[in-house]
Amino acid sequence: MARRYDPERRQRIIDAAFRIVGRDGIAGLSHRTVAAEADVPLGSTTYHFASLDELLIAALRQANENFATAVRGTLESTAPTAPTAPGPGVAAELARVMGHWLTGERARAELECELYLAALRRPALRPVAAEWTQWVVDALSRHTDAVTARALVAMMDGICLQVLLTDTAYDEEYAREMLARILG
Repeated sequence: MARRYDPERRQRIIDAAFRIVGRDGIAGLSHRTVAAEADVPLGSTTYHFASLDELLIAALRQANENFATAVRGTLESTAPTAPTAPGPGVAAELARVMGHWLTGERARAELECELYLAALRRPALRPVAAEWTQWVVDALSRHTDAVTARALVAMMDGICLQVLLTDTAYDEEYAREMLARILG
C-alpha cells in the first residue's frame, strides 16, 4: 500500500493538541486523544512527536511565536528615537496588544498561559518558556535597555496572569500606566 502524502499532518496534530488542552487541560492530552481529535492514525502522533513533552514543546513554541510576532509587529509601528529613549507610544501599544490577546482571544490566552505554566512541572518545557521571554525582551530592547525590557516582560506576565486567574476585566489604561512607569 502506498503511503499517503499529508504535509499538513504535523500541524493538524499540534492544532488538535491546542483544542484538547483548551477543552480538557493538559491532563486530557494523550497520543490517543490527539490522534482522535486530529483524525489521524495513532502512529502518526508518535511518528511526529515521540513524547507528549515533544508535542507540548511544539504547541508552546507555536503559541510563543504568535504572541512574539504580535509584539514585534506592534513595536515596529512605534519606531524608537534612540535605543534608551522609548517613544511614548510603546506603553500604549503594548497595553493594546495585551488587551487584544486577553479580551479578543481569551480562550486562546488561557490555553497559552496553561502551556507556559506547565513548564513549572515539565522541565522539558522550560527552555521554550524562556525563549518566549527572550524573544519579547529582544523586541523591546530596540526601544529601551535590556534590563527595562525584562521588567516590561515581567509586568506584562503579571498583568496577564492576574487577569486570567482572577477572571477580572482587563484594564488597558492601568496596564498602559504601569508599563509607562517602567519605561520612565
